[in-house]
Amino acid sequence: MGYHAIITGASAGIGAALAHELSRHGYSVGLIARRADKLDEVAASVRASGGQAAVATADVTDREGLAAAIASLEAEQGPCEVLVCNAGVIGLQYADTFNAEDVVHIMNVNFNGCVYGVEAVLPGMLARGRGQLVAISSVAGMRGLPTWSAYSASKSAVSTFWESLRVELKPRGIQCTTVQPGFIDTDLVKGNKNPMPFLLSPEELSRRVAGAIQRRDGEFTVPWQMEGLMWLTRRLPNWLYDRVMYSNVPKSRRGPRKE
Repeated sequence: MGYHAIITGASAGIGAALAHELSRHGYSVGLIARRADKLDEVAASVRASGGQAAVATADVTDREGLAAAIASLEAEQGPCEVLVCNAGVIGLQYADTFNAEDVVHIMNVNFNGCVYGVEAVLPGMLARGRGQLVAISSVAGMRGLPTWSAYSASKSAVSTFWESLRVELKPRGIQCTTVQPGFIDTDLVKGNKNPMPFLLSPEELSRRVAGAIQRRDGEFTVPWQMEGLMWLTRRLPNWLYDRVMYSNVPKSRRGPRKE
């Protein structure tokens, strides 16, 4: 049996594609999500392709439940060598319908779900002196995007958290890899009416993520065109950034403008 990789949010989209890709690279994969039927389908597909897969249902916002799911996968497949924190949600926030509960929910799934995953596997990795923590963050965390405030904040938190861990853990044999994708063609972006340049399929992203894991990259932004675009936006003065990005706010949501 090869190394054991555990993936959260593995029932569809990026997580399911990563399960297949990492299996092809020789990993046994442990799959975590809330939907048992979908997990079973992904696991069956991995096994049909000659791979090894195990499943455990959990909600990543449930600290104890996620820890129990990870423990069960480790008991079945061995210690977690690679944890991929992939589970995530997207939600838009508009000023005139702002609801703090929506923001808290997104932060709980996207950020706290990663924190709980790290907590569950880190002691074992430290004891063994090896391992890799992988976060599927987003270029949306590089600057605040209008109407995507909670999502941007959650991904910024993930990227910064992972960077902090990387500095501390690398000398102890544990690599922290932050993946910052652009737009990926999953159910999460269905219905998005804004432009989605350089759109990638989950399968293409998973191939590139597998490469980043194998290279033990510290940070990996994909595609390169999106990395260049975000590099530019981070260097725009605020007045220009605000003016450009305000055009993405739906006209019906803008309200009266005051200069």
